Amino acid sequence: MSIVEENTVLSSDVDEDEQRRRRMRRNEKIGKWVLPVLVMAISLFLWDRIVVWNEIPHYILPGPGLVFSTLIADWAILVDALMVTLQITLMALAVAVLGGVGLAILFTQSRWMEMSFYPYAVILQVTPIVAIAPLIFIYVDSRIAGLLLCAWLVAFFPVLSNTTLGLNSADHNLRDLFRIYGATRWQQLRFLQLPSALPYFLGGLRIAGGLSLIGAVVAEYVAGTGGIGSGLAFRILEAGYRLNIPRMFAALILIALTGVVIFAGLSFISHMLLRKWHESALKREG
Repeated sequence: MSIVEENTVLSSDVDEDEQRRRRMRRNEKIGKWVLPVLVMAISLFLWDRIVVWNEIPHYILPGPGLVFSTLIADWAILVDALMVTLQITLMALAVAVLGGVGLAILFTQSRWMEMSFYPYAVILQVTPIVAIAPLIFIYVDSRIAGLLLCAWLVAFFPVLSNTTLGLNSADHNLRDLFRIYGATRWQQLRFLQLPSALPYFLGGLRIAGGLSLIGAVVAEYVAGTGGIGSGLAFRILEAGYRLNIPRMFAALILIALTGVVIFAGLSFISHMLLRKWHESALKREG
């Protein structure tokens, strides 16, 4: 076989491989959206059929159609409750970011401070919030402050631990180079450690977003009828007392959708901040 024929065969093989990779990427892009929708549609269909075939009463297990109609009918009540829960969630997340990043910077600047206080942060993280929340509501007069504190306790540790890890993961060779050129601790923190810690912080932020919502809902559950009386968890408790199970499902759906939106929003922020320079967000050709 001549050299020209060999090159032609090789180029045809490369073209076939490239076309195969393009088809795989196209199928993955389509499947990323189609498959979850398909699974959701099948799940809703099976849910509806199980209710119909077994003649399950709506006060035990409502069908998806009844839950959707209840969501529409009680939208005014549920959306007001959602705004209260969302307010607590976002406030807790903001305080968790400020407290977590602040403590992480303090820990990296002082080894003695880290050894003194980091174990207590771990203790707060591993202690169930349902065990701490009753005490918080006893000693804190403001119910809003109590809910915020409960949600913050759940959310701040991922920010603290991830940011601390990121600040300590700065390249030691670059640290030595900064010292050689006489950089101050502030300059080293600003130009080396903080950029190195950004991907770690954003990873912790995505986790903290969901945990802040969980903390807010759990705190509302613990507060119960003695709470502020307008969050989604309170509406779930109220619906349970009245055997209004469709409203309970509608409120649960709103909580789940809120968590998805929070995670998607934080993931988008992370992608926008990292997409031009970090390996986790750079697009590579297959």
